[in-house]
Amino acid sequence: MLQPYLPLVLMFALAAAFALFSVTAAPYIGPRRYNKAKLDAYECGIEPSPQPVVGGGRMPVAYYLTAMLFILFDIEMVFLYPFAVSADRLGLFGLVEIALFVATVGFAYAYVWRRGGLDWN
Repeated sequence: MLQPYLPLVLMFALAAAFALFSVTAAPYIGPRRYNKAKLDAYECGIEPSPQPVVGGGRMPVAYYLTAMLFILFDIEMVFLYPFAVSADRLGLFGLVEIALFVATVGFAYAYVWRRGGLDWN
């Protein structure tokens, strides 16, 4: 009864064994050349300051907008994939529905572009 699941269980066991072996063997076979630069915090090429900025500094809003737009268009791809798989079975109805969906996302993209959400200045 559980015979069809045997390859899946073996694959998970092999992946777990490989992960455990990699984590266990890395300290023994990896390079051990430590220096001050490798142990310092890396802050996107900016020299780290010894004292934190009062108030934590301000993060540009463009980073958050870009992240939200990425999530929006990533989710769009998640909804487009099932349509691509079963497009032949959905017929004209599916084509009209996906056209409306793409048009809605296209209007959102045009709105963001028009408002300057994609400009980095």
